[in-house]
Amino acid sequence: MTHPTDPAIDGPGFATMSVASILAESAERHADRVAFHFAGGTTSYRELWDQTRAYAGALRERGIGRGDRVAMLMPNVPDFARVYYAVLSLGAIVVPVHLLFKSDEISYVLSDADADLLVVAAPLLGEAVPAAAAAGVPLVTVLLPVSSDAGLPRLEAEAAAATPIARHESVGPLDAATILYTSGTTGTPKGAVGSHLSIVEQVHTTLIDAFDLRADDIVFGGLPLFHTFGQTAVMNIALRVGASVILLPRFDADEALALMTSLEATVFTAVPTMYVGMLEASRRSAARPPLRYAVSGGAALPVAVLEAFRDTFGADVHEGYGLTETAPTVSSNPLGRPIRPGTVGRTLWGVDVAIADPDDEGAVALLDAPDALGEIVVRGHNLFKGYLGRADASADAVVDGWFRTGDLGTYVDGVLTIVDRKKDMIVRSGYNVYPTEVEAVLARHPGVAVAAVFGVADDVRGQEVHAAVVPHEGVTLDADEVVAFARDRIAAYKYPRVVHIVPSLPLGASGKVLKRDLVTQFTPVR
Repeated sequence: MTHPTDPAIDGPGFATMSVASILAESAERHADRVAFHFAGGTTSYRELWDQTRAYAGALRERGIGRGDRVAMLMPNVPDFARVYYAVLSLGAIVVPVHLLFKSDEISYVLSDADADLLVVAAPLLGEAVPAAAAAGVPLVTVLLPVSSDAGLPRLEAEAAAATPIARHESVGPLDAATILYTSGTTGTPKGAVGSHLSIVEQVHTTLIDAFDLRADDIVFGGLPLFHTFGQTAVMNIALRVGASVILLPRFDADEALALMTSLEATVFTAVPTMYVGMLEASRRSAARPPLRYAVSGGAALPVAVLEAFRDTFGADVHEGYGLTETAPTVSSNPLGRPIRPGTVGRTLWGVDVAIADPDDEGAVALLDAPDALGEIVVRGHNLFKGYLGRADASADAVVDGWFRTGDLGTYVDGVLTIVDRKKDMIVRSGYNVYPTEVEAVLARHPGVAVAAVFGVADDVRGQEVHAAVVPHEGVTLDADEVVAFARDRIAAYKYPRVVHIVPSLPLGASGKVLKRDLVTQFTPVR
């Protein structure tokens, strides 16, 4: 049956939803509660929202409005939240930039996102200024001392002179809120666009079905806020319920343990390397925070580490799984149910998971066997809107309504287990490292003929980045010098810590490098 087109049926409707309401409404409900602990001081919810409204007023006077893209490069400081929610309050889109990116990488993100403005914290100006100039993007600073002679505009000064906004702008649930850069498995960074709906619904379903977070909780905020894990699973969730967040700009286990103990942290959300660091710190100090529970994600958490943390800190660790494209959480071991160590638990409400044939590159072919091992595919309210400017990549990633994660796993009796990576992506300390990007850097070394980058299992980092390098004929390469070459040109988490100088690389019949052979060859015998 055919029906006439009707905007009440076919149109976007009149519903509104904004991530900015997380802070705006908590400022009303929890005005005098502490939102952030930072550098020995505190910021209340009322203060944070008032400061955010002033920042939004300054950005509005710069011409920022609905649909504009504002990149931000800053560590875990209160200004991150002020800028983040100020941009969203105007109906604009936030583009967080990785703190470890070098100038060329920052410039790429600014250009690819078609950024209208870059807001950068003063300590990061060394990489940001040339990047913004190369991309032709105006720049404004935060945290720049008034006495500085850098000649750069200060957002704090502009906010003091601007008229604060009265309330956040109305936006539709499916309007874009964030552009988060991820390389997927292609090695070329892609901007994954997240909607207000996916972020807000992620917060609510997590609070209802996964974690018992309360207004009187104090949450450790050492996860990078530029990353989806820290942004949503720490900042947005904590501020939604009126909890307090301990901000730590750079994770140091001894400092984290001392802060968490003195401020009486009750929730620890972190990646596995942070758990390892906390266990090491616990051997140097008898201090213990009153944790109620802990959350792990970003990479597989060894069961031995989970058990040691529980025994040392008296808090169960609830491991979960997610991706940038899924806002981020797909599943978790929820509170109130027995933890299944070695698994990533049960899906959030409204999120479907299935196991598909990993070799089917066309339509998603779901596997019916209850214990099938295959590619994990996801659908639900948490999915992203697509990759910015890359319709083909979006179509490859979301097929028949299912997002292809590229991860292999099983889904048995409602419990999801990650088994392996479908591609060669390396996960080091919770960060994705894409071999082709690193190989492209190594290829610029004048003595390198060819290089292959791969991951080797590591007890501390999850995986360590290795490279097998073939020198040009007649050239003698020094492995340490090759490491230094890469270190100077890409972010610190990406460069290979171990370089193997080899006469040739193992090749398959089609001429492709057999990286699994390299992993086997260079994995230490235990």
